[in-house]
Amino acid sequence: MTETLIWTVVALIAIGLYLSWTAGRLDRLHSRIDAARAALDAQLLRRASVTQELATSGILDPAASIVLYEAAHAARQAEEDQREVAESELSQALRAVFGEPEQVEVVRETPGGDEAAGELAAAVRRVPMARRFHNDAVRAARALRRHRTVRWFRLAGHAPFPLAFEMDDEPPLALADRPA
Repeated sequence: MTETLIWTVVALIAIGLYLSWTAGRLDRLHSRIDAARAALDAQLLRRASVTQELATSGILDPAASIVLYEAAHAARQAEEDQREVAESELSQALRAVFGEPEQVEVVRETPGGDEAAGELAAAVRRVPMARRFHNDAVRAARALRRHRTVRWFRLAGHAPFPLAFEMDDEPPLALADRPA
């Protein structure tokens, strides 16, 4: 009788430690998602800001300036549920304007244009990386939240189910190949 009681207590302690460890892991994953989302938001804001600065600098022709400014403004002002679409449209506008290396060369030849092109190239390259980090964290949290143990014992608490950030983030070829 005593031996059975001891083994039962040991088993309950082991189960409790496992549940505690799993809940801690899930909490760390949610924290990682929050940090990755903040980094993604910062990179998206940086890309939109640099694009707006370039569009208002007078370096580009008026049609390209209007296209870039409107897309960047829409990306910065988009509501959360429309953000992915607005950011994808900014990516498409950047590809339309900077699809050819000649356009980048025109920007680089103007005073201050080399710095602006470099800043935009860096911002454009960082967005896919930040999005990948965010989506990897979301994927890991989703995988853990699908386990029966997590669902049965409600280890996720009231945390919302993590959602990936899906957007078109393909950079323009002329800016993607540019060294930092």
